[in-house]
Amino acid sequence: MHSIQEKLIKLINSKNIDNLTLRQIGELIGENLPQKIKHHLSQLECKGFILIDKKNKKISRINNQRGIGELFVSIPIVGSANCGPANIYADENITGHLKVSKKLVPRGKKLFILRAEGNSMNKANIKNGKSIEDGDFVIVDADQISPESGQYVVSVIDGMANIKKFILDRENKRVILKSESTQDYLPIFIHEDDQYKVSGRVIDVIKK
Repeated sequence: MHSIQEKLIKLINSKNIDNLTLRQIGELIGENLPQKIKHHLSQLECKGFILIDKKNKKISRINNQRGIGELFVSIPIVGSANCGPANIYADENITGHLKVSKKLVPRGKKLFILRAEGNSMNKANIKNGKSIEDGDFVIVDADQISPESGQYVVSVIDGMANIKKFILDRENKRVILKSESTQDYLPIFIHEDDQYKVSGRVIDVIKK
């Protein structure tokens, strides 16, 4: 949920804002653009948090909805896909958090987010046709460290994190980490005895 929408929800929960202008509402939450207030109020109504009665100039909270904390999960951002230590999912590596609807992520999973750098996976099909482009947020399931061939994973090689398609080549006893891009990137070949770490499987992408 957008930060302005969170502020509006808190304001509506604590104060009667009926008959206030968009500018007056904005001043109460530190936003000076009325059109932004109008947009985010409309978004809250679409999401079922509030009911706007334009005729009577009333904004009502829909009380049968769950609270914001029950609808969203805060996922840690642990850096970028082209940098970071081998143990990328660690408290000391967290650079921020991203709030994501619980409906968009699996329950009970240990999730983290990486910010994609570069376009080495801009032709990948992660979920529902979504690729990974520079600046996108990539959601990773840290519990899935034994991927199946064809899945997309976060790998750590020489202490550096990267996102690639995992290909298991049993015949040659090797793992192939493949880019899927509009540009030419050579695959990475890893012998089964090499020190190689999978930090999780990519399960979704939030576009920048």
